[in-house]
Amino acid sequence: MDDDLRERVEREAEKHALLNAVKHESDANVGAVMGPLMGENPAFREHADAIPGVVGGVVSEVNGLGHDERRARLETLAPEQLAEIEAEDEGEDHPLGDLPNVSEYDEVRMRCAPNPNGPWHMGHARMPAVIGTYKERYDGWFCVRFDDTDPETKRPDLDAYDAILEDTEYLGFEPDATFKASDRLEIYYDHARKLIEMGGAYTCSCSGEEFSELKNDGEACPHRDKDAETVLDEFEDMIAGVYDSGEMVLRVKTDIEHKNPALRDWVAFRIIDTPHPREEAAEFRCWPMLDFQSGIDDHIVDITHIIRGIDLQDSAKRQRFVYEYFGWEYPEVVHWGHVNVDEYDCKMSTSTIKSLIEAGELDGWDDPRAPTLRSLRRRGIRGEAITEAMVQLGTSTSDVDLAMSSVYAANRDRIDEETDRRFLVREGNQVPLGGSPPDEGNPPLHPNHEERGVREIPVGDSVLLEPDDLPEPEERIWLKGLGCFQYTRGTLQYTGEDIDVVREGDVDVIHWVPAAESVPVRMRTIDGDVTGRAEPAVADLESDEMVQFERIGFARIDRHDEEETVAYYAHP
Repeated sequence: MDDDLRERVEREAEKHALLNAVKHESDANVGAVMGPLMGENPAFREHADAIPGVVGGVVSEVNGLGHDERRARLETLAPEQLAEIEAEDEGEDHPLGDLPNVSEYDEVRMRCAPNPNGPWHMGHARMPAVIGTYKERYDGWFCVRFDDTDPETKRPDLDAYDAILEDTEYLGFEPDATFKASDRLEIYYDHARKLIEMGGAYTCSCSGEEFSELKNDGEACPHRDKDAETVLDEFEDMIAGVYDSGEMVLRVKTDIEHKNPALRDWVAFRIIDTPHPREEAAEFRCWPMLDFQSGIDDHIVDITHIIRGIDLQDSAKRQRFVYEYFGWEYPEVVHWGHVNVDEYDCKMSTSTIKSLIEAGELDGWDDPRAPTLRSLRRRGIRGEAITEAMVQLGTSTSDVDLAMSSVYAANRDRIDEETDRRFLVREGNQVPLGGSPPDEGNPPLHPNHEERGVREIPVGDSVLLEPDDLPEPEERIWLKGLGCFQYTRGTLQYTGEDIDVVREGDVDVIHWVPAAESVPVRMRTIDGDVTGRAEPAVADLESDEMVQFERIGFARIDRHDEEETVAYYAHP
């Protein structure tokens, strides 16, 4: 990062840190700063590894100011945004806007409605993060409803039901209720029968091409005027399995001349010959389309507010026809844009990730290269950090970008103080030691917590250094926790100088490991596996323990194999 870019980052970070601090009348939060900073400055993203360190320094400076000093500085940097903050009502400090018309409901009731065709990727996390946050804000209620009524095109994965509930808990929320749509077929059948009796639905045996041509021309289907008794009989035959797939559908009668052809007499039920993977639902062949099933369920469980993608606006319009037939009030709707996540080469798609796993290109759903919640959890990233970053995106109808650096910053806020430090040297060069250095290095377990003590690292006759850390001839370096050395004729000679040589800025501080007693480590990262050797105590760390490899980043200890310790890299 050059000086000009650093100045730009510092300037923008100061503005957002001040906005965060002044708005909440508290210290600024690195995670809350990273989201808007990276979102407003796409050019910063290629430097995502370095930027959190710069932001952390700026946030520390802002947090050292008093409230009046922060406000005065913000008035200089961003007067219009300061005015907006001051114009807000007291207590309006949520990153999410108010849900519409909440005062008209005794309880805010929402639903998260996943298709269980695989574990969740990062894009899926936004819905439970926002819904769960609204539930807490309004002391409301939310359910997870598995919309699993498509056993063919989006075939459910039997393992995904539990995986999604685990992901919901990982993000920090527990649903008040859980439903499977495939358990509720009789409910949908009963409502279809009532709709038919009202004259609001009819059975249609047109081919898809035939009906599409009629629909686009605004012409009525020849089956549209069947009497209700005939339609009921044919619908019962659909349920009984008399028809083959594609031979008969049930359509909701809307307006055949509606200006939007997608809303004209849409399909409510169709025949699918592929058995459902759940044994409890395997006998059914007549399945509701999502718009019918979801609309009925939303009413039955008293959903008051729906959040859905802007691309699903037609769903609400289709469902309103059914609600009008039954005389129901339609829930409040919030539409939002798509969320794009940076950093990953793998497409954020359940079917794509599944195909890569099946082809052996990914090791599984928790491969660090996969943009999945399982992967982030295995890397040691806390679900609350993902939730915080997702909530900061708000509910804009525009597409939004999530910088993973904002997730990492939020996670760093949560784990930094509790995570001990260790040394890991990647692709190390072995360098002999001379001049009688100490037998043991004693770097601190944590630089901010002297009470935790120091590590006891045996030194031996030589050490391993990373290739970029190998000094020039006659150059001095400080091996952290050990002392000052001068590189002479291929040997690091111990000089005995004290820490003042570092404070004076003449000597770089370098991490190291003993060549003889270091332990092999394989660190799995988003860019592939990295091998190296770590200080001996790493072999004694518990599985699932977090560690910060100094000058590298945070990692989660996954397991200890016979030949090596396996760690998963979290972030810088």
